[in-house]
Amino acid sequence: MKTSMAIDHFETATALAKALGITKSSVSQWGEHVPQLRAYQLERITNGKLIADDSQNDSEQQAA
Repeated sequence: MKTSMAIDHFETATALAKALGITKSSVSQWGEHVPQLRAYQLERITNGKLIADDSQNDSEQQAA
């Protein structure tokens, strides 16, 4: 899941952070993709409107 998609869903990074119970600065450190465990958390709290997609994370790990 791309960070930009998650922010768009919640409208602001601040609202996204609040939904997860974390700070906005934590969200800003994610980079292009939401960390895997946060992505699963977002999928759950949005009732599947956002979908955690492991294939993006897998391809990045293989390239490293």
